[in-house]
Amino acid sequence: MNFELKTLSLAAAAKTTTDTLIVLISEHFQAGKDPLSALITKATQAKDFSAKAGKSLQTYALPGISASKTILLGVGEGRAADIKSAVSSAMGSLKSAETAKAVLAFAGPVSAAQLHAAVLTVADSTYVYGATYSKPKLRKLTQVTLGVESSNQGLKDAFASSVAIVQGIEMAKEWANRPANHATPTMLGKAAQGLAKTAGISCEVLGPKEVAKLGMGSFMSVAQGSAEPLRFIVLKYQGAAKSEAPVVLVGKGITFDTGGISIKPAAEMDEMKFDMGGAASVLGVFKSLSLLKPKLNVVGLIPACENMPDGLAVKPGDVVTSMSGQTIEILNTDAEGRLILCDALTYAERFKPKAVIDIATLTGACVIALGAIRTGMFATEDSLAEALQKAGNDAMDLCWRMPLDDEYAESLKSNFADVGNVGGRAGGAITAAKFLHRFAQKYPWAHLDIAGTAWKGGAAKGATGRPVGLLLQYLLSQQVSAKK
Repeated sequence: MNFELKTLSLAAAAKTTTDTLIVLISEHFQAGKDPLSALITKATQAKDFSAKAGKSLQTYALPGISASKTILLGVGEGRAADIKSAVSSAMGSLKSAETAKAVLAFAGPVSAAQLHAAVLTVADSTYVYGATYSKPKLRKLTQVTLGVESSNQGLKDAFASSVAIVQGIEMAKEWANRPANHATPTMLGKAAQGLAKTAGISCEVLGPKEVAKLGMGSFMSVAQGSAEPLRFIVLKYQGAAKSEAPVVLVGKGITFDTGGISIKPAAEMDEMKFDMGGAASVLGVFKSLSLLKPKLNVVGLIPACENMPDGLAVKPGDVVTSMSGQTIEILNTDAEGRLILCDALTYAERFKPKAVIDIATLTGACVIALGAIRTGMFATEDSLAEALQKAGNDAMDLCWRMPLDDEYAESLKSNFADVGNVGGRAGGAITAAKFLHRFAQKYPWAHLDIAGTAWKGGAAKGATGRPVGLLLQYLLSQQVSAKK
């Protein structure tokens, strides 16, 4: 997808030759003396069009307008959410018409947030996965020009940032969408190494021997039932002085989850290829960092393996020793994400981080609690929680803070080890977070449970790329904070 930002008044937009011209019109629109203003005024007076969010009118080959097709699109008050909803609906008609080039012209002043919403929505609505088809599918819409009546450096920066974020989101979608045999731990490691070809990014990929030397017994226990060797991926982005403490992102990388010995039901098990959505989001963030080049330091940790049920697989009741030295009774082998994350959280201590954020498709309980709208967010510090909440709001990648009361850890007690890997059914998302909390005591920590937001099922089955937008918005806000 090629995006372009261009200064276009409505008069200039009317003269622009393109397959489809989409005019975004808020309820604050003031008509001028150009052909598009005349069209908007006549259509509104005839009650064929309204500027309410989501209302639209399509016209063809009108005098004074060069575009083959013109779509008037109401965006209500012009909030980012209104633009997202309206543009998403308009993109559907472009897909069916196989439009190759389009212009989105704002009829009135534009904010950075509005521009950001338009770019991300166009990209999201037109994304096409094609990696494993015999003839790779491609986007029909290849060129989109964003027209603004007047530009400034703030809008230019917002546009460049939005385009870079789109590339990160689409990398996350691409890897999460791939079938497990096309996204093995080894392949994820190679993808990470590919990112390290960019200045400022380095990568180290550890195999089973190196992981064993580190004492990651919990991580290794999950991988032992699979023929695919595990990988522990360490990505580093250095955009600030070495003395600057990094933010560490830890992404769950279960490239396929059968549930192990505690095997899952067959229905929809194919969707367990999405269980590495956290890992995919870390790759996506680093892709965007390579383009944005912010002045901060970021470390990405990805423990990657399959969870399979062969004769060597870990069994319910087995006790393993984590990198931290804590022993874990594995009561349910399908609660494997926390077993690989806990060792990565211990590994993160060596970076003396400013903050650690883990991202994981961790619990079905979080899906029940929050559905597919908001990511479950747990945090040990109010300032970190508030920053993530704001980042999610700004990025239209919403999250919601969940509790971490100590009492929730009571159900994790074990008669045979320091801790069990599951509690009861009640508060399952919280008890999972409390398990991880045991291994994240030495730094500010947040946990994002993306089980409900990382992918969609049904007819729209596919990865969403979340929470790449939230994470990047948070990281960029930390860069701004560092300047003050």
